[in-house]
Amino acid sequence: MLRSALFSLFVVVWAVIVPVLVLPLLLLPRRAVALVIRRWAGGIEWAAATVLGLGYVVRGRDNLPAGACVIAANHQSTWETLMLYRILDDAAFVLKRELAWAPFGWFPIRAGSIAVDRSGHAAALRHTIRAARTVIANGQQLVIFPQGTRTPPGARRAFQPGVAALYHRLGVPVIPVALNSGSFWGRRAFYKRPGRVVVEFLPAIPPGLDRRRFMALLTETITTAAERLTAEVPKAHSET
Repeated sequence: MLRSALFSLFVVVWAVIVPVLVLPLLLLPRRAVALVIRRWAGGIEWAAATVLGLGYVVRGRDNLPAGACVIAANHQSTWETLMLYRILDDAAFVLKRELAWAPFGWFPIRAGSIAVDRSGHAAALRHTIRAARTVIANGQQLVIFPQGTRTPPGARRAFQPGVAALYHRLGVPVIPVALNSGSFWGRRAFYKRPGRVVVEFLPAIPPGLDRRRFMALLTETITTAAERLTAEVPKAHSET
């Protein structure tokens, strides 16, 4: 509990005070701002490893293409919204609009991330697709969480159709990603557990599938792999 308290204190300072202090860096070019975010996320990575004893391992990195793509990951924790900046070279996220209002949210938006009003429905989807085309034209990796919200390990939530719209409109591969972060850093959980998160990049889904086939393949691929990774977590570290 003490380790979790110290880590939470660090995150508050790091996520609120530090971004305010470095606001002038928002004037840098987009790629430079992306580097600032990666370094900032590195502070969280260091604190998680040092204070909590929580690290991570990446599998299947060779499934990532050299150019632009869509990264579709299951969403269990705040962990992946931070650490995927460290794992990926030049990531932009589809994120909820509320995150863009906080100081730490200004930097991802400047680096290409897309803030979405989730109550906007069709208008929000059109905005997302327009902005996503710019992300892909910049050669970035666009990260989306098809479940739409954090979902505990073992729970199933229907994938939102927005990922299929991006798949059909952007014409780039979609890389399914499975992870088990929720077994260590649960949704709204104060207590964080030591251990090692596994992030697994799975074989790409190439463009050209019809909507139904794509959604079925993406859902099955990510869900099956995520359940396998959750089963790998020692019982003492599993979320209760």
